[in-house]
Amino acid sequence: MSSVFDNSVHFGFQVTAVSMNATSPTFLRTYAAVSGLAGLSWTEKLWASYYTWIGNDILATGLLLFTIHEAVYFGRCLPWFIVDRIPYFNRWKIQSAKMPSNQEHWECLKSVLVSHFLMEAVPIWLLHPWVLRAGISCQLPIPPIATVAWQVAMFYVLEDTWHYWTHRAMHYGALYKMIHKKHHRYAAPFGLATEYAHPVEAMVLFFGTAGFPIIFVLLTGNLHLFTVCIWVTGRLLQGVDAHSGYEFPWSLHHFLPFWAGADHHDDHHRYFIGNYASSFRFWDYVMQTESGALAKQDRESKMKGAAEEKAKKSI
Repeated sequence: MSSVFDNSVHFGFQVTAVSMNATSPTFLRTYAAVSGLAGLSWTEKLWASYYTWIGNDILATGLLLFTIHEAVYFGRCLPWFIVDRIPYFNRWKIQSAKMPSNQEHWECLKSVLVSHFLMEAVPIWLLHPWVLRAGISCQLPIPPIATVAWQVAMFYVLEDTWHYWTHRAMHYGALYKMIHKKHHRYAAPFGLATEYAHPVEAMVLFFGTAGFPIIFVLLTGNLHLFTVCIWVTGRLLQGVDAHSGYEFPWSLHHFLPFWAGADHHDDHHRYFIGNYASSFRFWDYVMQTESGALAKQDRESKMKGAAEEKAKKSI
């Protein structure tokens, strides 16, 4: 078997031959070879080295997306698990009287692992053919940061809209009883419970994350898999943090008032209604579905003011 570096073209550039074990080049040797190519950024060197080292784009894409999902999800859940066990942080726990037990964490972990490996792994690993068919690029160059930023921001808005309306629909009748009720088992959410959900709900929410990038590239022909990886990472971090159950003085929504945050989603779990959006607050504000005592008081104040104004005009 010849080395993948022997006069081969991969991702639109030619990799020169290097001194290595031709049958099983290590990632470090692959990276050393790619690093010799001029004009590549550090990120592009890593990206090209990974795909060249794996040597199979379907395997490489599936492994990349699945690894990102597992590493980011559990990597972000672990700090919140530790924080729950440090009394110093209890002052910032939104529902401090409902600290999740080790048993609750263990039961949730088992369910999430089953969902990840038996339900979510299949569509993630089968995503590469859709990536190619839709036109999502895996090749170099990686898009500039400005392009990545506005596309990821757009996906946040689109996913938030999808999440608001599908989530709100799941709070009605049979949809709640048969599907969404499982996610509401924990009235005081914690990070690991982010993806504790019925398989149908998991697939619906999966579309919000994976479907819009595919639709976007079908319409525009302009999307890179690197951007999708950044988007998936950001969405996972946002989801876990929203379920953390902690409200800090430095929480993001104090600096970005439209950002939802843990206090927004915690009220949804506490009151079982309202605050349906995922990342932002504007849909709940516009549709008057904000949850919690303060939101209720604000709505009643507005209704009272509107009624008084109407009465004045009728006099």
